[in-house]
Amino acid sequence: MALLSMLHFRPRLLDSLQGYDRARFARDFGAGITVAVVALPLAMAFAIASGLKPEAGLFTAIIAGFIISALGGSRVQIGGPAGAFIVIVYGIVERYGVGNLIIATALSGVLLFLMGVFRLGTLVRFIPVAVIIGFTNGIAVLVALSQIKDFLGLHVPKMPGDFFGILGALWSHLHTVNPWAVGVALGSLAIVIAWQRWLPSLGPKVQFSGKLSSVPGSIVALVLATLVVGVFKLPVETIGSKFGGIPAALPAFTLPSFSWESARFLLMPTITLALLGAIESLLCARVADGMIGDRHDPNQELMAQGVANFVTPFFGGMPATGTIARTVTNVKSGATSPVAGMTHALVLLVVILVAAPLASSIPLATLAAILMFVAWNMGEWREFARLPTYRMPYRVTLVAVFLLTVIFDLTVAVEFGIFAACVTFIYRISSLSRSERLTAADHPDLAGRDDIQAWRLYGALFFGATKLVEQIEDHLPTRTLVLDLKNVIYIDSTGAESLENLVHTCHKQGVRLIVSGLMNQPADIAGRTGLTALLQERSADDVQPDVAAAIATAVAGAPEGLPDAAHMGYSGA
Repeated sequence: MALLSMLHFRPRLLDSLQGYDRARFARDFGAGITVAVVALPLAMAFAIASGLKPEAGLFTAIIAGFIISALGGSRVQIGGPAGAFIVIVYGIVERYGVGNLIIATALSGVLLFLMGVFRLGTLVRFIPVAVIIGFTNGIAVLVALSQIKDFLGLHVPKMPGDFFGILGALWSHLHTVNPWAVGVALGSLAIVIAWQRWLPSLGPKVQFSGKLSSVPGSIVALVLATLVVGVFKLPVETIGSKFGGIPAALPAFTLPSFSWESARFLLMPTITLALLGAIESLLCARVADGMIGDRHDPNQELMAQGVANFVTPFFGGMPATGTIARTVTNVKSGATSPVAGMTHALVLLVVILVAAPLASSIPLATLAAILMFVAWNMGEWREFARLPTYRMPYRVTLVAVFLLTVIFDLTVAVEFGIFAACVTFIYRISSLSRSERLTAADHPDLAGRDDIQAWRLYGALFFGATKLVEQIEDHLPTRTLVLDLKNVIYIDSTGAESLENLVHTCHKQGVRLIVSGLMNQPADIAGRTGLTALLQERSADDVQPDVAAAIATAVAGAPEGLPDAAHMGYSGA
């Protein structure tokens, strides 16, 4: 307990159970059942699309879903397999095998846990919106592209993992289109869309329409398509014909075969899984906060995600994170605590133990149609239409990340996106930093004093804005330079070094430098770097509290009528 306290490890479940009663349990139990119904087809579809067996998705929804709810930092977030992982997981499985996927997932769990321990949850929010939208839309395109094979019923022996490889494989096997699979897929997609979009609008026109709309369209499509395929014996591929069905048993603990030869290539996939899992889960938790008027603990959520991703792969699972669709369903179903998420996991476990044989008849074309619908809802497509209203750096970043995600690799896309966002931010902040020369209109004491210059700096004096100091250094006055830093909110080590160089240059040229307005962070770094001591080396009056006092000191120390003092030095006021 002492160790958990040191780690600030406190699941939201502990606080949610205070004052917990039968009425709240009834709401949580009902919400958990509803979410389980939604999660059932999605979990299988995500696993199949990732190149894994359908039970991998179900085991993940059960184990990771229970752990994330029990240990997480949100009251209503639902964890499990997510569409965002499909591209990454498929690539790892294709290149390195399932054994290395287990290792990469477990290591990403360790990274997620450490991110939570070191309180890095808030840093995930610093990733720019353009980067998030770009790779989310890119992933949505890749998810939809990966489902074309089963949607059309194509006979492709092995699907490549890269964009151009997928296009080539689909094109070269178009002659194997199965019209029955296309019909089942289109019918399933029509049911999902109609059930979710148009049934609620019927309202009082159709009896029980309100209650029917609470049933997920994906389940309706799954049941109807399975019945149609089974009754009419349609020649389409099913879970049973492709994977041999789903085992009606608890997942067993497995250890992967470890090989340094392949594991050494897992560094970037591991980091990508961890970062994507962190981003997805914390974005999902923020959406949930807005719906229930609460505030989640991002660091506790990351630790819970870490535990789930470390444990789940050893029981046949895949990477897990917070899932927006299931979380929203949970909230709208009346969930009040993590008990709802734990219930959803237990209900899925019962389904596996009792009804697993029925899943063998589910057509893959229907799961492909469901994932097509998920991919469409995953993307922020309106952002493309709104691009002209944004600045050029935002547009370039979003489009570049989108294209890099689709054509090349998610890791490359995120790396480029963050790099481009950093460069853009540096440029924008440096452009906001500026200098202004004070005149006699600002301070009458400067009237007729060409030997005294007074400058005021604004913004942040950092490595991207040191040109402001360099410009002043290139045009020094003959006697005294006054530098007002009252409006400088931040100085980094490079900025402090540029001020030190200015001090040395002034001393060499016999120009007195008086600095005023050092406050808060600038005053702190000036003291720690020795800049304050350097400024006061010749006179303690060379550091003043405000610009008025600094100018008065400059005028008093250089009375009118004295000859040019350049290269003569000064002795102070």
